[in-house]
Amino acid sequence: MSDLHRRQTTLLNPQSPSKKWRYIDASGQSLGRLAAEVATVLMGKHKPDYTPHVDCGDYVVVLNADKVNMTGKKFDHKVAWHYTGYPSGRKTESYGELKERAPEKLVALAVRRMLPKSRLGRVMLSNMKVVRGSEHPYAAHKPTEIKI
Repeated sequence: MSDLHRRQTTLLNPQSPSKKWRYIDASGQSLGRLAAEVATVLMGKHKPDYTPHVDCGDYVVVLNADKVNMTGKKFDHKVAWHYTGYPSGRKTESYGELKERAPEKLVALAVRRMLPKSRLGRVMLSNMKVVRGSEHPYAAHKPTEIKI
C-alpha cells in the first residue's frame, strides 16, 4: 500500500488535550436534551481528535439549573432514590421535590447516567460545574457559550 492511501488516526495521550471552559444556560431546556449535550462536550465527542480512553472533553458550567424543564408529569411520577447502607435505608423523593431541594443534583444525576461507567467517567463528571442562578464563580476562565 502506498503512502497516499494510508491514513493516520490521531490518538491523544493524557498530557496532550487542550481543555476549554464552556457554559450552557439550562433555563427552559428539557433535562434529557440538556444532559445529552453536556455529556457530549464532557466526553470530547465534539472535537475531531476525540480519543475514547483519554479525558479530552472540556469543562462545562451549567447555569440556571433551577429553571430546567421536564415534559409531561415526570416531576411528579419519576423518583430518584439512594440507599443509606442501613437495613430499610432506601430513601426516595420525586424529581419535583429534588428540583426544589437541590436542582444541581438533578442535572448532575442526568448527566452522570450518560457518561461512561468507569473511572474515566467519574473524572469527566468532575469537569462539570452546576450553578442554580446565572452568576457563577468561573468567570475568570472566560467560558464560551454552548448553543442548543
